[in-house]
Amino acid sequence: MTPKPNRGRGGPPRPGGAPRSGGAPRSGGAPRSGGLPRSGGAPRSGGLPRSGGAPRSGSAPRASGGSPRSGSFSRPRPADGELGGEQVEGRRAVRELLAAGRRPVRDVWVSETLDEGPLVAEILELADAGGITLRRVPRSRLDAEARTDAAQGVLAHARPLAPTDLADLCERRGQEPVPFLVVLDGVTDPQNVGAILRTAEIAGATGIVLPKHRSAHITPTVAKAAAGAIEYLRFAVVPGIPAALSALGELGVWTVGLDSEAERPVWQLDLATQPIALVLGAEGSGLSRLARARCDVVVGIPQRGRISSLNVAAAAAIAALEISRRRA
Repeated sequence: MTPKPNRGRGGPPRPGGAPRSGGAPRSGGAPRSGGLPRSGGAPRSGGLPRSGGAPRSGSAPRASGGSPRSGSFSRPRPADGELGGEQVEGRRAVRELLAAGRRPVRDVWVSETLDEGPLVAEILELADAGGITLRRVPRSRLDAEARTDAAQGVLAHARPLAPTDLADLCERRGQEPVPFLVVLDGVTDPQNVGAILRTAEIAGATGIVLPKHRSAHITPTVAKAAAGAIEYLRFAVVPGIPAALSALGELGVWTVGLDSEAERPVWQLDLATQPIALVLGAEGSGLSRLARARCDVVVGIPQRGRISSLNVAAAAAIAALEISRRRA
């Protein structure tokens, strides 16, 4: 087919022939298609993977004995439109924060009674290598500072994540992969957001688009559920998702909505190798009406069972990994 001329800067011309979906009714013979859930429920959190890191060396990070003053190291919660990420909790998330080295870390808190397994030893080594202050505090003090239910005896304070301009997410520089964005249209459950970010990073996504409102940003719960993925992803915060989808089209990026009512299965998505944005809707209600209307294509995940739909994080994993498979 003859490609359309590029409608804006950034990326190759958009290929022609793909429908702009407006949400056609489901045909009687097609299997039910799962995408975004029709019921809300966050996925249960699983265990974090064990690290195969090196054993702890003889050198010890700089440590501060005793409990720090409670007011000295508190962090303000992010304002509307800011990303967050200033407090990271959980062993895997803290380990990746230190290993990535992409933003300054003020200090790492470790419970005095924490058993030092391989992952904890790796955290201590990384803190020492980076000259980061290590504070050993009573478990009660660490739990009081934590904002998640289970910080696993480790947390860190760091510079908040810096947002990226939407147009920058759409540009491909040098040998960088073709843009693969994940857009969250009102996903508010932090466990779901964290799980989606973890899957997106593993699948090779190059950026995340979040709305300024109606979405969880990078809270400690999101950071912990993402298991370090926030350190390797770039984020754009936009005033509204429908307008952002229109802007992505002008920047040469195909927008693909995932919806449980779609007739076209994700397995038939032939745009996966193009600059693409996978759009995920809210828990329960799915894609908003305007977001769905502005997607170039809407796809679903065929279901054969009896329950209504997949959880948004599970659906995102299937779709993102299918895009990754097609790009391999």
